[in-house]
Amino acid sequence: MIIPPLLFAFLMWFIGTAAIVWLDSLPRSTYAVSLTVCAGLALAATWLVWALRGDASAGGAYSAFAAAIVIWGWHEMSFLMGLVAGPNRAECPPDAVGWQRFKAATATVIHHEVAIAATAILLFAVTWGGANQAAPLTFLLLFVLRVSAKFNLYLGVPNLSDEVFPEHLAYLKSYFRKRRCNALFPVSVVFGSAVTVWAWASGQAAPANSAAWATGSLLAGLGALGVIEHLFLVLPLRDAKLFQWAAVPSTRTAKAAVIFEQAGKIK
Repeated sequence: MIIPPLLFAFLMWFIGTAAIVWLDSLPRSTYAVSLTVCAGLALAATWLVWALRGDASAGGAYSAFAAAIVIWGWHEMSFLMGLVAGPNRAECPPDAVGWQRFKAATATVIHHEVAIAATAILLFAVTWGGANQAAPLTFLLLFVLRVSAKFNLYLGVPNLSDEVFPEHLAYLKSYFRKRRCNALFPVSVVFGSAVTVWAWASGQAAPANSAAWATGSLLAGLGALGVIEHLFLVLPLRDAKLFQWAAVPSTRTAKAAVIFEQAGKIK
Protein backbone atom coordinates (compact mmCIF):
# COMPACT_ATOMS: atom_id res chain seq x y z
CA MET A 1 0.00 0.00 0.00
CA ILE A 2 1.36 3.40 -0.99
CA ILE A 3 1.64 5.98 1.81
CA PRO A 4 -0.46 9.05 0.91
CA PRO A 5 1.92 11.53 -0.78
CA LEU A 6 1.20 14.43 1.60
CA LEU A 7 1.99 12.19 4.58
CA PHE A 8 5.12 10.88 2.85
CA ALA A 9 6.34 14.44 2.18
CA PHE A 10 5.77 15.35 5.83
CA LEU A 11 7.57 12.24 7.09
CA MET A 12 10.59 12.89 4.86
CA TRP A 13 10.71 16.50 6.06
CA PHE A 14 10.36 15.50 9.71
CA ILE A 15 12.81 12.60 9.67
CA GLY A 16 15.34 14.45 7.51
CA THR A 17 15.30 17.55 9.70
CA ALA A 18 15.56 15.51 12.90
CA ALA A 19 18.56 13.61 11.50
CA ILE A 20 20.35 16.85 10.60
CA VAL A 21 19.57 18.35 14.02
CA TRP A 22 21.04 15.27 15.73
CA LEU A 23 24.18 15.11 13.61
CA ASP A 24 24.81 18.84 13.87
CA SER A 25 24.40 18.73 17.66
CA LEU A 26 27.17 16.16 18.05
CA PRO A 27 30.73 17.32 18.90
CA ARG A 28 32.53 18.97 15.98
CA SER A 29 35.06 16.14 16.03
CA THR A 30 32.34 13.93 14.52
CA TYR A 31 31.58 16.23 11.58
CA ALA A 32 34.15 14.73 9.21
CA VAL A 33 32.73 11.24 9.60
CA SER A 34 29.14 12.45 9.32
CA LEU A 35 29.88 14.43 6.17
CA THR A 36 31.81 11.55 4.59
CA VAL A 37 29.09 8.98 5.26
CA CYS A 38 26.34 11.32 4.10
CA ALA A 39 28.33 12.22 0.99
CA GLY A 40 28.35 8.52 0.11
CA LEU A 41 24.58 8.39 0.64
CA ALA A 42 24.14 11.46 -1.54
CA LEU A 43 26.17 9.86 -4.35
CA ALA A 44 24.08 6.71 -4.07
CA ALA A 45 20.93 8.83 -4.15
CA THR A 46 22.16 10.60 -7.30
CA TRP A 47 22.71 7.22 -8.97
CA LEU A 48 19.20 6.19 -7.91
CA VAL A 49 17.74 9.33 -9.48
CA TRP A 50 19.47 8.42 -12.75
CA ALA A 51 18.33 4.80 -12.55
CA LEU A 52 14.71 5.81 -11.95
CA ARG A 53 14.54 8.48 -14.65
CA GLY A 54 12.31 6.31 -16.84
CA ASP A 55 10.12 4.92 -14.06
CA ALA A 56 6.61 6.29 -14.61
CA SER A 57 5.12 4.67 -11.50
CA ALA A 58 4.17 6.34 -8.24
CA GLY A 59 6.76 4.20 -6.45
CA GLY A 60 9.45 5.56 -8.72
CA ALA A 61 8.42 9.14 -7.90
CA TYR A 62 8.40 8.42 -4.16
CA SER A 63 11.90 6.94 -4.38
CA ALA A 64 13.22 9.84 -6.44
CA PHE A 65 11.65 12.33 -4.02
CA ALA A 66 13.35 10.62 -1.09
CA ALA A 67 16.65 10.59 -2.98
CA ALA A 68 16.40 14.34 -3.57
CA ILE A 69 15.81 14.90 0.16
CA VAL A 70 18.94 12.87 0.96
CA ILE A 71 21.02 14.92 -1.49
CA TRP A 72 19.59 18.13 -0.08
CA GLY A 73 20.34 16.98 3.44
CA TRP A 74 24.02 16.52 2.63
CA HIS A 75 24.21 20.05 1.23
CA GLU A 76 22.60 21.47 4.35
CA MET A 77 24.97 19.52 6.58
CA SER A 78 27.94 20.81 4.60
CA PHE A 79 26.79 24.35 5.36
CA LEU A 80 25.77 23.90 8.97
CA MET A 81 28.99 22.07 9.78
CA GLY A 82 31.11 24.77 8.16
CA LEU A 83 32.48 22.81 5.20
CA VAL A 84 30.91 24.83 2.37
CA ALA A 85 29.74 28.38 3.02
CA GLY A 86 31.50 31.34 1.43
CA PRO A 87 34.76 33.30 1.44
CA ASN A 88 33.45 35.77 4.01
CA ARG A 89 33.12 34.40 7.53
CA ALA A 90 33.31 37.71 9.33
CA GLU A 91 30.56 39.78 10.88
CA CYS A 92 28.91 42.50 8.85
CA PRO A 93 30.83 45.80 9.13
CA PRO A 94 28.80 48.19 11.31
CA ASP A 95 28.79 50.89 8.65
CA ALA A 96 27.90 48.60 5.71
CA VAL A 97 24.71 49.60 3.91
CA GLY A 98 23.12 49.04 0.54
CA TRP A 99 25.24 47.30 -2.06
CA GLN A 100 28.20 46.93 0.30
CA ARG A 101 26.10 45.07 2.85
CA PHE A 102 24.52 42.90 0.16
CA LYS A 103 27.93 41.91 -1.26
CA ALA A 104 29.24 41.06 2.18
CA ALA A 105 26.16 38.98 2.99
CA THR A 106 26.29 37.17 -0.34
CA ALA A 107 29.94 36.29 0.24
CA THR A 108 28.99 34.43 3.43
CA VAL A 109 26.94 31.81 1.53
CA ILE A 110 27.83 32.05 -2.16
CA HIS A 111 29.87 28.84 -2.37
CA HIS A 112 27.03 26.87 -0.87
CA GLU A 113 24.40 28.43 -3.13
CA VAL A 114 26.52 27.74 -6.22
CA ALA A 115 26.97 24.12 -5.11
CA ILE A 116 23.20 23.73 -4.73
CA ALA A 117 22.53 25.33 -8.12
CA ALA A 118 25.10 23.04 -9.75
CA THR A 119 23.46 20.00 -8.17
CA ALA A 120 20.04 21.09 -9.42
CA ILE A 121 21.43 21.36 -12.95
CA LEU A 122 23.02 17.91 -12.58
CA LEU A 123 19.73 16.33 -11.49
CA PHE A 124 17.89 17.85 -14.44
CA ALA A 125 20.68 16.66 -16.75
CA VAL A 126 20.62 13.02 -15.57
CA THR A 127 16.81 12.83 -15.82
CA TRP A 128 16.44 14.82 -19.06
CA GLY A 129 13.68 13.36 -21.22
CA GLY A 130 12.68 10.83 -18.56
CA ALA A 131 9.18 10.21 -17.29
CA ASN A 132 10.23 10.64 -13.66
CA GLN A 133 11.08 14.26 -12.86
CA ALA A 134 10.33 14.07 -9.13
CA ALA A 135 13.95 14.48 -7.96
CA PRO A 136 15.00 17.59 -9.93
CA LEU A 137 11.67 19.33 -9.29
CA THR A 138 11.87 18.55 -5.57
CA PHE A 139 15.44 19.84 -5.37
CA LEU A 140 14.56 22.98 -7.34
CA LEU A 141 11.60 23.74 -5.06
CA LEU A 142 13.79 23.33 -1.98
CA PHE A 143 16.33 25.69 -3.54
CA VAL A 144 13.71 28.34 -4.28
CA LEU A 145 12.26 28.09 -0.77
CA ARG A 146 15.74 28.39 0.70
CA VAL A 147 16.62 31.49 -1.30
CA SER A 148 13.29 33.07 -0.41
CA ALA A 149 13.82 32.42 3.29
CA LYS A 150 17.35 33.85 3.19
CA PHE A 151 16.25 37.04 1.46
CA ASN A 152 13.47 37.50 4.00
CA LEU A 153 15.93 37.07 6.88
CA TYR A 154 18.28 39.53 5.20
CA LEU A 155 15.55 42.14 4.62
CA GLY A 156 14.09 41.69 8.07
CA VAL A 157 11.46 39.60 9.87
CA PRO A 158 10.23 39.52 13.48
CA ASN A 159 11.44 36.00 14.34
CA LEU A 160 15.18 35.50 13.76
CA SER A 161 16.10 33.19 16.67
CA ASP A 162 19.60 34.63 16.34
CA GLU A 163 20.24 34.24 20.07
CA VAL A 164 20.73 30.52 19.58
CA PHE A 165 23.17 30.49 16.67
CA PRO A 166 26.05 28.01 17.15
CA GLU A 167 29.44 29.56 17.59
CA HIS A 168 30.78 28.71 14.14
CA LEU A 169 27.78 30.42 12.47
CA ALA A 170 27.38 33.31 14.88
CA TYR A 171 28.71 35.81 12.36
CA LEU A 172 25.68 35.24 10.12
CA LYS A 173 23.24 36.87 12.51
CA SER A 174 24.90 40.23 11.91
CA TYR A 175 23.55 40.16 8.35
CA PHE A 176 19.93 39.64 9.39
CA ARG A 177 17.47 42.33 10.42
CA LYS A 178 14.67 42.18 12.91
CA ARG A 179 11.68 44.21 11.82
CA ARG A 180 7.92 43.86 11.62
CA CYS A 181 8.00 42.64 8.02
CA ASN A 182 9.41 43.41 4.59
CA ALA A 183 7.95 43.89 1.13
CA LEU A 184 9.21 40.52 -0.11
CA PHE A 185 7.49 38.46 2.58
CA PRO A 186 3.90 38.59 1.25
CA VAL A 187 5.23 37.90 -2.24
CA SER A 188 7.05 34.82 -0.93
CA VAL A 189 3.93 33.52 0.79
CA VAL A 190 1.71 34.14 -2.24
CA PHE A 191 4.25 32.55 -4.59
CA GLY A 192 4.70 29.52 -2.33
CA SER A 193 0.95 29.12 -2.03
CA ALA A 194 0.51 29.40 -5.80
CA VAL A 195 3.16 26.74 -6.42
CA THR A 196 1.48 24.48 -3.87
CA VAL A 197 -1.94 24.84 -5.51
CA TRP A 198 -0.47 24.38 -9.00
CA ALA A 199 1.43 21.25 -7.99
CA TRP A 200 -1.62 19.76 -6.32
CA ALA A 201 -3.85 20.51 -9.32
CA SER A 202 -1.26 19.04 -11.71
CA GLY A 203 -1.00 15.90 -9.64
CA GLN A 204 -4.74 15.41 -9.37
CA ALA A 205 -5.12 15.88 -13.13
CA ALA A 206 -2.68 13.03 -13.84
CA PRO A 207 -3.61 9.33 -13.86
CA ALA A 208 -3.89 7.89 -10.36
CA ASN A 209 -0.76 6.18 -9.01
CA SER A 210 1.37 7.51 -11.87
CA ALA A 211 4.69 9.32 -11.40
CA ALA A 212 3.04 12.61 -12.40
CA TRP A 213 0.27 12.11 -9.84
CA ALA A 214 2.71 11.33 -7.04
CA THR A 215 5.16 14.07 -8.03
CA GLY A 216 2.50 16.77 -8.06
CA SER A 217 1.12 15.68 -4.70
CA LEU A 218 4.56 15.39 -3.10
CA LEU A 219 5.56 18.84 -4.35
CA ALA A 220 2.30 20.25 -3.03
CA GLY A 221 3.09 18.86 0.41
CA LEU A 222 6.61 20.25 0.29
CA GLY A 223 5.35 23.64 -0.89
CA ALA A 224 2.79 23.79 1.93
CA LEU A 225 5.52 23.04 4.47
CA GLY A 226 7.64 25.79 2.93
CA VAL A 227 4.81 28.31 3.29
CA ILE A 228 4.27 27.29 6.91
CA GLU A 229 7.97 27.70 7.66
CA HIS A 230 7.89 31.17 6.08
CA LEU A 231 4.99 32.05 8.38
CA PHE A 232 7.11 31.05 11.37
CA LEU A 233 9.37 33.96 10.43
CA VAL A 234 6.65 36.42 11.44
CA LEU A 235 4.79 34.50 14.14
CA PRO A 236 5.81 34.71 17.82
CA LEU A 237 6.64 31.00 17.82
CA ARG A 238 9.87 29.01 17.75
CA ASP A 239 9.47 26.23 15.17
CA ALA A 240 12.81 24.76 16.24
CA LYS A 241 11.21 23.57 19.47
CA LEU A 242 9.66 20.79 17.40
CA PHE A 243 13.11 19.21 17.09
CA GLN A 244 14.77 19.92 20.40
CA TRP A 245 14.25 16.27 21.32
CA ALA A 246 16.55 15.23 18.43
CA ALA A 247 19.55 17.23 19.63
CA VAL A 248 22.19 15.95 22.01
CA PRO A 249 21.10 17.19 25.47
CA SER A 250 24.18 19.35 26.05
CA THR A 251 23.48 21.37 22.93
CA ARG A 252 19.74 20.86 22.54
CA THR A 253 18.63 24.47 22.90
CA ALA A 254 21.44 26.03 20.90
CA LYS A 255 21.41 23.67 17.96
CA ALA A 256 17.80 22.80 17.26
CA ALA A 257 16.58 26.30 16.38
CA VAL A 258 19.42 27.23 14.05
CA ILE A 259 18.61 24.37 11.69
CA PHE A 260 15.43 26.09 10.62
CA GLU A 261 16.97 29.52 10.41
CA GLN A 262 19.97 28.31 8.42
CA ALA A 263 18.98 25.11 6.67
CA GLY A 264 16.85 26.35 3.83
CA LYS A 265 13.71 25.50 5.51
CA ILE A 266 13.03 21.87 5.28
CA LYS A 267 14.26 23.44 5.90
